[in-house]
Order: sequence, then C-alpha cells, then structure tokens
Amino acid sequence: MPTLTPTKQTGATAKPNEVLYVDPDCQIDDAALAETMQIEGMNAAFIADLLSAVLTHERCGRHLYRSVAERTHNPILQRKYEEFGSETERHVEILEELIAAAGGNPSFVSPRARAVQAADTKLVEATFLGSGSVDLMTAEMAMLDAVFIAESVDHANWQTMRALGDELPEGALRSRFQAACQEVESQEDEHLGWAHDMRARMTMMHVKSTTFAKVGMKAEEMVAAIRGWFAD
Repeated sequence: MPTLTPTKQTGATAKPNEVLYVDPDCQIDDAALAETMQIEGMNAAFIADLLSAVLTHERCGRHLYRSVAERTHNPILQRKYEEFGSETERHVEILEELIAAAGGNPSFVSPRARAVQAADTKLVEATFLGSGSVDLMTAEMAMLDAVFIAESVDHANWQTMRALGDELPEGALRSRFQAACQEVESQEDEHLGWAHDMRARMTMMHVKSTTFAKVGMKAEEMVAAIRGWFAD
C-alpha cells in the first residue's frame, strides 16, 4: 500500500530553512541526500528533490480523483475518475519503489515538493469554491478543469522521468526507470487526452444546450440532465 500522506510516523524527512521548522530527528540536508542517493556523474541531491516533487504531485492527484469521483453527478465521469484514480495510486507506488531503489527515502519531502503540494491543494480547493452558490454544470466543469490541469503537469513530469532514466548510468536503476516509464507513460497519455477531449466536449454541449439556461430550474432536474448527458 503506497503512502499518500508522508508523516513523521512514516519516516518523513525534510530540509529546515528560515521559515520551516523540522524536528531534528527528521532533518536532512543536501550532503546527506547526495550520500544516500549515489548516482555517478549526476547531481544526486537535485534528483532527490525532483523525485520528491513528482511523487508529491501523484499523491495529490490521488486525493483529487477521490474527491471529484465522490462529488460528480455524471456516471461516465465518475467511472473515469475512479479508474484514473486507481492508476494514479499505482503511479505513487511505482515512484516510491524507484526512489527506494535509488537509495532514497520515499517519505522525503523536498522544498520543491512543498511548493507542488501548496499548488495542488489550491487546485482541489478551487473545485469547492462557490459550492452551494453555483449551478451543478459549473461545478462539474470546475472539477474537470482541475483534472485537466493536474494531468497536464503529470504528463510533463513523466516525460522528464523518461529523459532522466535515459541519462542514468547503465545498470539496474536505469532499467527500472525505463520500465516504469514504459508502464506509466501510455496511461498518462490516456489521462491527458481524455481530460482534454472531455473538457472540450462538455464545453460545447453546454454552449449548445438550453437546459441550464432555464431560470428557476430545480436541483434534481439539473442532476437528471447531467446524468443523461453522454447516455447515447
């Protein structure tokens, strides 16, 4: 079972700075990171920071998918959110295994990872803004927008992972990186392609529909209409 929220109990470590206190038992610095992740001819400390950020985005993506799957009123969207959420959880597991194979700690939270977490948290929060005061279709589009943005970053991250793997010295670690990318990249292509196309499709359906322009339309009528979309 992958770790979706690193804590002191899961062995989390971090770099302290002027505005961040870290328990002495959980502190780590670049020298220690470089010593732990011994990758010949490469900036091991930077790679540790990068992998932590990529992993954090996948963890946040799992939380996003769980949240939108529970709130959407469209069964087709719900099924995709659940499917992609499960695959994203597998991506978390793969990254944890890669980091461990490189000698690192999957629960290390880098400064870059903290920035990623802050941005991704705001992305989830954005899907709740206006809850109870916006129509259901606007809420559906806000959730789909968040998925599209998250998957755009995911797609770019795994392209970076592919490039990193190709630059690693010949050996077991390089082979593991390449195998991981081969498994994940096709799924990331599907995730981003689906989010892009569904976002465009829903936008145009909304443009052409008069259903949601009706003043005083009851919530249950709107839910029924949303569930009926894509039924064909």
